[in-house]
Amino acid sequence: MSERDGFAPGVPCWVDTWQPDADAAMSFYTQLFGWEAEDTMPEGVEGKHYMCRLRGRDVAAIASRPEGAPPVTAWTTYVWVDDVDATVAKAREAGGSVVKEPFDALDGGRIAVIADPAGAALGIWQPGEHKGAQLVNEPSAYSMSALMTNDPEGAKRFYNDVFGWGIETFAMGEDEMVMWLVDGYIGGEPEQPVRRDVVAAMLPLSGDGVGPPPHWDVDFWIADVDAAAAKVEELGGRVLTPPYDIPGTGLRQGAFMDPQGATFSLTRPPGL
Repeated sequence: MSERDGFAPGVPCWVDTWQPDADAAMSFYTQLFGWEAEDTMPEGVEGKHYMCRLRGRDVAAIASRPEGAPPVTAWTTYVWVDDVDATVAKAREAGGSVVKEPFDALDGGRIAVIADPAGAALGIWQPGEHKGAQLVNEPSAYSMSALMTNDPEGAKRFYNDVFGWGIETFAMGEDEMVMWLVDGYIGGEPEQPVRRDVVAAMLPLSGDGVGPPPHWDVDFWIADVDAAAAKVEELGGRVLTPPYDIPGTGLRQGAFMDPQGATFSLTRPPGL
């Protein structure tokens, strides 16, 4: 369990999902994770913004899709930065694009959504009063984000140029898995099977060309992946990859889709 009051620059710090029907999404995730949800959208502003909490601490948000947002329903990962506008300029210089231009988000600070050269979208966040997730790395909380891409070499260059991420690679048969690192950062949990300066991962897309385009996935820890898989289906979602054990890690994981199309993974962490 990790309680947080802020993160370091270059570290993913928050996740949210913009949905066509925020009320329905809120119902799905609160039942799946046991979250409490409060609509924090200011009076007179159209749409919903649910702050989701675990034991009273902010863990994620579910909101109505804002004007100008990408039309794809997904979970978005946000990386903590000191200056959103400067980071947007870096992303453009590195060959990326801007999906949503920088905007001020009430007490949330300043936000933009960029995309890498292969098209995978990622949020960047210059925090204000709200400083990201207050609870991570425990069951029903956010744990890690992973880039799924068919352009790993381009991604390595782009994310190093934009965030300064270092890399560590692991062989996965004919493919490789990449762990992205922030020098000097100590996060995660002591019992996790990867280094504690790891902030994100990268995996290849399916080689057969079937499936979604390059994108960022989010992972939540869960106490019982198999029970959660059954719950996802009961609530109208889909099981994309049935739960399986990850060799040599003590982890059990599955991939899922909510009723409106946002994908996510669930992992039983070590020791449970």
